[in-house]
Amino acid sequence: MDLQNRVALVTGAGSGIGKASALKLSREGAHLIVHAHKEQETNATVDEIKRSGGEAFGITADLRDGDGLHAAIERGIKHYGGLDIVVANAGINGVWAPIDELKPEEWDNTMQTNLRGTYLTLHYTVPHLKRAGKGSIIVISSINGTRVFSHGGAAAYSTTKGGLVSLTQMVALELAKHKIRVNVVCPGKIGSEIDENTQSRSSEEATEPAIYPDGRIPLTDGKAGSGDDIAEMVAFLASERAKFITGTPIWIDGGQSLLVG
Repeated sequence: MDLQNRVALVTGAGSGIGKASALKLSREGAHLIVHAHKEQETNATVDEIKRSGGEAFGITADLRDGDGLHAAIERGIKHYGGLDIVVANAGINGVWAPIDELKPEEWDNTMQTNLRGTYLTLHYTVPHLKRAGKGSIIVISSINGTRVFSHGGAAAYSTTKGGLVSLTQMVALELAKHKIRVNVVCPGKIGSEIDENTQSRSSEEATEPAIYPDGRIPLTDGKAGSGDDIAEMVAFLASERAKFITGTPIWIDGGQSLLVG
């Protein structure tokens, strides 16, 4: 168990990649601070970890609410007395629509949640990692906005995901002197989360068809990946096995982005 007694905060751990990452880190021995936007989701992940014999403390907060998020993070860190690992996963797909139809408030909501929310997560946790004298931060981005630009109407979402790669690389250099590693994982299609959570409006009008047979994921003959595929990399990057890796984007997509970049 590589992460025995380490304390890990995972944002957006109520479902999907965040939940899979929290469960995996727990199985590796970490004590979890589980964050979700809804109390019910927070409690469900905490309960699942505890039923499996792990340690978990739940916090619920809106990423856009700086004061609320700060207070929640501080409660979690106080509960365990420290912090070693941060997985900045929480975010939204938001509204996908042509740029002239996308409303300013829809753009702002995606920016506030995905970019500002990640900034706030790092802003409030980095002081604790500095005091510990080391740490690992893993940011969850996407192939969209980093290698793939063919999804019509995804301008706001893709802008935030591209921004997260830049944020990671800037902060990785800034924090290297403090022995804090910062890396970013860029998943491809994971289950049906995109289809289920995206509000799409006239997005086909903004789509330029990608030229490859049926858009199939090469490695799996079209089958989407799972949250567990991402969680395995999160656990690796959080561990000492990745002690010389920082500022690095890692694409986990079964070769999908190699076809549609």
